[in-house]
Parts: sequence; C-alpha cells; structure tokens
Amino acid sequence: MLTTSISDFRKNIKKYFDSVTEDFETLIINRGKDTGVVVISLDEYNSLNATQHEMSSRSNELRLDSAIDKLKKGSSFEKELLDV
Repeated sequence: MLTTSISDFRKNIKKYFDSVTEDFETLIINRGKDTGVVVISLDEYNSLNATQHEMSSRSNELRLDSAIDKLKKGSSFEKELLDV
C-alpha cells in the first residue's frame, strides 16, 4: 500500500498510476485531517465487485464456504476443460 500527499501525487501522477496498474498497489492520497482518497486498478475494482456480488446472498456464501472446505480437506477433484 502506498501513501502520498495530494501535492506529491500531482507531481508524480504517472509514477503512482503505473504502480497501481502494473504492481497492483493500493494508493491512499491524504487530503488533510482524517480525509483521503483511495486509488485502485480497474482489475482490482472489478474483482472486489465480483466478490461482493458472490457474497451478497447467504446461499452463495454457503456454497463458496463449502467449496473452500472441500479444497482444504482434499476432497475435490480436477476436471479437464473443453477447448471451444
């Protein structure tokens, strides 16, 4: 996680955006007392939204927890994907 001031962000905007998009860094831009802005990549944002959607219903949450438990216990199996 990176943290910077707004003035430093302005001076080095390309460097910070490159770190966010290429290195999957989260950037916090401080804007004063207890305020700030968080910058994340579009890929990270989409991933967070997908996770939030999957966890939005209790049935999805239970299904995912069950799958994780099966993986941890070694009771899962591999399946070959079809070439389309």
